[in-house]
Amino acid sequence: MNEDGVGDLLRQLAPQVLGAVVRRYGHFDTAEDAVQEALLAGALQWPAEGVPDNPRGWLITVASRRLTDLLRSEQARQRREDTVARWVLPDQELVPATDDTLVLLFMCCHPALSPASQIALTLRAVGGLSTAEVARAFLVPEATMTRRISRAKQRIKESGIPFGMPPAAERADRLAAVLHVLYLIFNEGYAATSGPHLQRRELSAEAIRLTRLVHRLLPDDGEVTGLLALMLLTDARRAARTGPDGALVPMAEQDRGLWNADQIAEGVALVSEALPRGATGPYQLQAAIAALHDEAPTAEETDWPQILALYEVLLRMSDNPVVALNHAVAMAMVHGAPAGLDLVGKLATDDRIAEDHRLYAVRAHLLEMAGDPTAAHEAYLAAAHRATSLPQQRYLHARAVRLGS
Repeated sequence: MNEDGVGDLLRQLAPQVLGAVVRRYGHFDTAEDAVQEALLAGALQWPAEGVPDNPRGWLITVASRRLTDLLRSEQARQRREDTVARWVLPDQELVPATDDTLVLLFMCCHPALSPASQIALTLRAVGGLSTAEVARAFLVPEATMTRRISRAKQRIKESGIPFGMPPAAERADRLAAVLHVLYLIFNEGYAATSGPHLQRRELSAEAIRLTRLVHRLLPDDGEVTGLLALMLLTDARRAARTGPDGALVPMAEQDRGLWNADQIAEGVALVSEALPRGATGPYQLQAAIAALHDEAPTAEETDWPQILALYEVLLRMSDNPVVALNHAVAMAMVHGAPAGLDLVGKLATDDRIAEDHRLYAVRAHLLEMAGDPTAAHEAYLAAAHRATSLPQQRYLHARAVRLGS
């Protein structure tokens, strides 16, 4: 197996190995370090020596040995050595067959942690990214990310959270936190909030991979299925979102021949499977909206009345200003720009989005639709001033210049 194949295998096995080691020995923070060293050993040895017959068991054994070494070197060595000495390292035949990835995700997304810590810890412990890779993804110094991850591990240690599935009474809320973290990771990858690039493919790909894992473990959960469908249907447009120079291309102007037909087919099948089952949740509704966009042969043939109806259902479920902004766009597409502008005007008093560049960008677009280029020009400039992503700034400035010339 070549190095790329080994890397893919190690990333796939990382959460399973960490889950097995934490379940057996506890010490989440130290176990995570031990597993990283085992993964490094595999990355160095397997391309040259070949992949073991039981790669997961090999990694668990190496990580377990390294964990005992790390624990013996800690300040509490005297108190722990008696316990460590009684541990029996697992034979590869005794390696548990269970996959603890979902338990690990629940632990990383514990509500005691801030969203930023949940995301960082999930990418590090479950995604298998190094601290340096996580830091690069979020454009912060590695030392800053190291402190963030260390604080998250310490918070878990101090909380005394047992390694296992949360009680039934907490499970729905904890699963909602897991899905929200995966959703945030995907969104940051698909539409980066800062930096020189519009997209961070490694983050959106990792979010899809992790959501596939959750879907494999919980195939009958409608919202898990809906989130996976939403990611696939959205990511299907990725190749068409930027031009040859990296400039942003809005959906209405994209070359739909570049959209990924396989991802669209899979996403449509998933949402079609999920919607008839049980209660419908927000991820399923967003996936249904994405499917309507993806299945339209042209921008002009988009089923905007159906999209508007779905946004109205979504708004009744949650008070989300971004959903309300998208609803305003759909309203304009069905009932005309003035109707959409009325809704945007109401959102301008909502502190959660009043200074967000997206509000100004939508207002500019609707003003342009309404035939008011002067006001649209000013709104595009205001949106560009508030945007933190360089490609978005350039796109908004270009729209303003075109109207102002």
